[in-house]
Amino acid sequence: MKRTLLLIPALVAALVLPSSASARVIELGSVADAANPSCPGDPCEAAVRVTALQGSAAGGPKNPYYIRRDGYIVAFTLRLAEPTAEQVDFFNDNFGSPAQVRLSVLRRGDTRRTRLNYRLISQTENFEVDRYLGSSPTFVLPEPLRVRKTNWIAITVPTWAPIFANNLGRADWWRSSRAKNSCDPPRSLRQFALSDLREVNVFGCTYSGARLLYTATYIPDPKPTDDSERQ
Repeated sequence: MKRTLLLIPALVAALVLPSSASARVIELGSVADAANPSCPGDPCEAAVRVTALQGSAAGGPKNPYYIRRDGYIVAFTLRLAEPTAEQVDFFNDNFGSPAQVRLSVLRRGDTRRTRLNYRLISQTENFEVDRYLGSSPTFVLPEPLRVRKTNWIAITVPTWAPIFANNLGRADWWRSSRAKNSCDPPRSLRQFALSDLREVNVFGCTYSGARLLYTATYIPDPKPTDDSERQ
């Protein structure tokens, strides 16, 4: 699969940090165990009209998109399948065009009763991806997203995007912004691509054996070394 780099990580770091600072760049969601997109296979499956969060991926850490320290999201990378022309037409006709995605910053409820509730804190603009099918483009954000400790980084698909790998093991699972009674296959059209800031939505559906193929480039704030700055 072709790799499209729109900006290298070292230059990404310069977007948000002074030249004198050293940046630690972390690729959230990066795993050693590769997964192949489902398209152009049969069935060809894509993420459609949803905000989704990968909870675990084989070969990666637990909670791969959880923010453990304040920082910035400066870019994200997708692994896009290459559907056939007929498959593209199907998705366009049923879910809208063009294929597009955006990153979402979420905050989860902090009690047992609200642990499946996520509030939409901020989002990127929409990025059209139909020109990059069959490659792994990296999109640099025009303005870095500020993220806080305990935030989560989700992917939002307003229409459709072929960033889906299926037929994997139980170590791969993801959670969807859909009510518990709406966990049928995506063609039910009862999906929810979040767009209203501050709104709380339930992520009531968990799917095993599949992976959303996105990563987010995260730069945590530097740790202060002056004791007076820690107070």
